[in-house]
Amino acid sequence: MYTGAVLAGGYSRRFGQDKALFPYRGKPLLAWVLESLSGAEERFVVANRPYEGFGVPVYPDLLPGADSLSGLHSALVHARFPWVAVAATDLPFLTPAYWAFLHEKALASPYPVVVVHNPEGHLEPLMAFYHKECLPQVERQIREGDFLLRRVVEVLGATHVPAVEVVGRFGEKVFLNANRKEELP
Repeated sequence: MYTGAVLAGGYSRRFGQDKALFPYRGKPLLAWVLESLSGAEERFVVANRPYEGFGVPVYPDLLPGADSLSGLHSALVHARFPWVAVAATDLPFLTPAYWAFLHEKALASPYPVVVVHNPEGHLEPLMAFYHKECLPQVERQIREGDFLLRRVVEVLGATHVPAVEVVGRFGEKVFLNANRKEELP
């Protein structure tokens, strides 16, 4: 059992409008990501604005001003289950099978984070699992002004899933995050 949290609190500056509500292939981007988390026992959105009509609660940042780290903090505080699947709202190709795969890794992980690497070798911290044990580190970083999600991974340790394993199961498209409208196929 796990919680699914979609972070939709960004400003969408490069996108030019609210990404979460952007219609893509017949439904808003936020709906695609929420559907990918359909295997979660609990789902919600973390945003500092209302998103009505999606059938899930919306929680604001409790410690605002720390970018995605504020969203992760709110997700960890509100989650009812120890493991939290955290997804950005601009990842329309995530699937329930992806989250089930990562959840299996989380259950076997000796670390409080399970994170994938994209084909370029970079961490993808907004399509990852975080255990509620991360909360003290997240709060410490916010207090200290260190807003890097990857620092949580570096300090606490993580199970790293290589891109080749993810691409082999789900295709490279799973990593597509739409920072601009023209990036959507």
